[in-house]
Amino acid sequence: MSSRALNDDEVLSEMNKMVAFIKQEALEKAREIRVKADEEFAIEKAKLVKQEQQAIDAQFEKKRKGAEVAQKIAQSTITNKSRLKLLHKREEILQHIFSSVREPSTPLYKMVDRYEQFLEGTLTESFLYILEPSVGIYSRESDVDIVNRAAANAAKAYKDISGRNIEFEVEGSIPDDSSQGGVKLVSGTGRITLDNTMEERLRLLEDKMLPEIRKVLFGNNENRKFFT
Repeated sequence: MSSRALNDDEVLSEMNKMVAFIKQEALEKAREIRVKADEEFAIEKAKLVKQEQQAIDAQFEKKRKGAEVAQKIAQSTITNKSRLKLLHKREEILQHIFSSVREPSTPLYKMVDRYEQFLEGTLTESFLYILEPSVGIYSRESDVDIVNRAAANAAKAYKDISGRNIEFEVEGSIPDDSSQGGVKLVSGTGRITLDNTMEERLRLLEDKMLPEIRKVLFGNNENRKFFT
């Protein structure tokens, strides 16, 4: 079978077909590229939006936590200030009570009979604690006479209890304006010293009674696990 050469019209027709085919292929390829590009753009856009949203969320969370911390600090500061103010007020009340006891409107030494009885009991206890044949007694300048009387009676009581004699010497070496009364004692050997002045006895009583006084006045402290 012999082939025939294409005439000009046929060649033009074939070329048009080829051009149309190439154009269609190009359009299809362009469409695929555009779809793929749109998909990649959408994915990248969603990724960027998500990253930006996460950054905004993280920033918001950071600010929220910062605000919470600032609020807690402010609350803690207010609580601590209130607590310190309350403690200061309580301390003022306690000091007022102790001051009233330390400096009563009518000191014990002005109630002569009661004061002598107090001195006699205190000296008897002191003699029994020291248990030596001699002792030095130091009193307020104006208490020398009443202390001598109380010491004489205390020496008798001491002998009745212990069967021993005790010698004493009273010296008014404590200034009147520095003490509410009482005595200090030093054993004859100098080994034992006792401070039984009103100030020292009240100080010891304050230390011992302070927890109980706090409880009576202010109730139990919820911040303390143990009470004394």
